[in-house]
Amino acid sequence: MQDHSPRIDELRDRLTEASEYLQVARLTARRPQLETELGRPDLWDDADVAQALQREFSDLGDDMSLYESLGERVDDVATLCELAREEGDESLDAEIVPELESLESDFETLELRALLTGEYDDRDAIVDVNSGAGGVEAQDWAEMLLRMYLRWAERQGFDVEMDSVSEGGEAGISSATVILKGRNVYGWMRSEHGVHRLVRISPFDNNARRQTSFASVKVTPLIEDVDSDIQIDDKDLRIDVYRSSGAGGQHVNVTDSAVRITHLPTGTVTSCQNERSQHQNKDRAMTILKAKLLELERQKRADKLAEITGEGSAVDFGSQDRNYVLQPYQQVKDLRSGLEVSDPAGVLDGELDPLMEAFLRWERARRVTA
Repeated sequence: MQDHSPRIDELRDRLTEASEYLQVARLTARRPQLETELGRPDLWDDADVAQALQREFSDLGDDMSLYESLGERVDDVATLCELAREEGDESLDAEIVPELESLESDFETLELRALLTGEYDDRDAIVDVNSGAGGVEAQDWAEMLLRMYLRWAERQGFDVEMDSVSEGGEAGISSATVILKGRNVYGWMRSEHGVHRLVRISPFDNNARRQTSFASVKVTPLIEDVDSDIQIDDKDLRIDVYRSSGAGGQHVNVTDSAVRITHLPTGTVTSCQNERSQHQNKDRAMTILKAKLLELERQKRADKLAEITGEGSAVDFGSQDRNYVLQPYQQVKDLRSGLEVSDPAGVLDGELDPLMEAFLRWERARRVTA
């Protein structure tokens, strides 16, 4: 009969590795502390702190449950293999082999978490989508991208805040800012930062000619507590109030309370039209501005280091990163990881996980090589 012990030994090794990158010892010690803090009668005196504790407890529980479940399943299949060997029962292979394959697949999914170890990977994400050159074609493409990310967030169970949307002239959008909230959102969404190119038969061309459109996506970690890191002089700001409009639907508060803030030294612009009052919109826009300025400083340091090490082009976020071809063939290709997907309709409907995973693996391999 078949010897499954090498596969089981490998699964045990992967379980040991998982205990390290999940920091199981720390989580085990942290769990009773969180239970005590969540049981305090004055917990909800500070709603932000309470929500953060609840989120940490939920994430910890998910990690520990998955780790413990995998450990139990490895033990169970090892016991079944031992039983089959002792009794010489080859028929048990029909149960053993599928479970081994399922475990190996589940470990691959778990190991993706080891790729999300960047400084801000666990943060929420500010996603800016902007149409490129090309008028209505590019604006329609920008709206398609925005929908793609909203569908992806919906599939993942993430929360969405539509902060601002600027409609295009005839169709689509010229720009939008949305905040995606959930576990490791920024870590996943980093793969989308860059220029996205679409090739298709234009729905706006009476002659049905093939057109190429571009849109840019900028992804920034949402960092709320940056007051000590970023100091902004009031004279460096231009604050405009306007009537909100756009494709935000129920997410947009259509009043004169929308706020746009321009940081004059850097040209960074943020806006918010989602809150109920001008004051709330201004506070939210300032939070986003500070997060973007912090990311800008981080990128300047990265660019300087890349210049020293001779890797300037490799860290250029302005380079094109993905092609979406609808005509004359069907394909989405990420130009960094090299992954090709033959179902662009599925990708545009939010099936982004394979592309995101391939990016994270490519990024890790590049770091190892460097």
